Amino acid sequence: MDSYEDEDVKGARSLSSEPPPDGAPEPPPAAQGEVQPPARTEHVPASRAEDQPGAVPASKSPSVLSAQGSALRSAPGAQTGPQAPSAPPMPGTEASSGPFAAGTHTPPAPHPGVPVPLRGIAALSLPYQVAAALSLALIGVFACVHLAMVFLHVAPSNTVTKEHGGAVDGWVYPEFEQNWKLFAPNPLQQNVAVEVKAEYTADDGSHKNTDWIDLTAEDGEAIRGNLLPSHVQQNELRRAWDFYVNSHDNENRGNGLRGQLSESYVRRIVMQRLDAHDLGGPVERIRLRSSTRSVKAPEWSDEKIDTRAAYRVLPWWTVTAADLPGGVRNDRTEAGQ
Repeated sequence: MDSYEDEDVKGARSLSSEPPPDGAPEPPPAAQGEVQPPARTEHVPASRAEDQPGAVPASKSPSVLSAQGSALRSAPGAQTGPQAPSAPPMPGTEASSGPFAAGTHTPPAPHPGVPVPLRGIAALSLPYQVAAALSLALIGVFACVHLAMVFLHVAPSNTVTKEHGGAVDGWVYPEFEQNWKLFAPNPLQQNVAVEVKAEYTADDGSHKNTDWIDLTAEDGEAIRGNLLPSHVQQNELRRAWDFYVNSHDNENRGNGLRGQLSESYVRRIVMQRLDAHDLGGPVERIRLRSSTRSVKAPEWSDEKIDTRAAYRVLPWWTVTAADLPGGVRNDRTEAGQ
């Protein structure tokens, strides 16, 4: 019986064997046969404990480090020796033994029973899906036909263009006409101006002629200094004149329907431009000419270029109601036709 009590007393004394802090009263000695409880220690916060003079941080305490080392060594699969600390696992991840180990990000699995939202055309209702499919099919067919027509237009003469050249030209002209002058072996190096002279009836009934009016110069003045010039000012008159020249020979004879169309087109544009001029009376006839001047050579070049104007004068055209702005025809013109 005494041996058991002596072992208990020894165990209690070993628990309280640490010396008390400075200034603290020593606990009274335990009586024989009485087990003294271990000494109570006051809990001090980490911030206060580290502020004490000579105190060792809790994270660096030998007892804490030894306890952590024992726990790590006793963990299953622990390795001995120095080892770099592993990165903390990302939130939302779970440890696994497969290729997705702890600390790696795995995409969240879809919740069972929740349908995956549809996107694109599949998200539309059936009527709208049919309409979208038909629209895409029509756009694809139009793009293929257009590319084929343009290719046949710019390609050398072949069997298809010989048999269906009219259909190809009808598709391309005038909206999709291809002009390769900028990339030709001999690019355009001339300035072409379109001028008009008008014959009008004065107030006294006499017929008078105006001087040559430079319509191209008027377009140039409208473009110069304009940050957003219109397409009409830039290309309408120039393209109309190119259309006329390419559809007529040197004797001003048109080559079929395109020649007639280009002549009517030019006459309408000219009468629309003359409508802005106060000539003093109604216009009866008009006459066009082109003034072509070669671009002079730069100052650093020794090339000699003749910059004198070369004119191409067209015959007089009698103005009809079809040439007036708006294309209004009177009864006399329609009866004559």
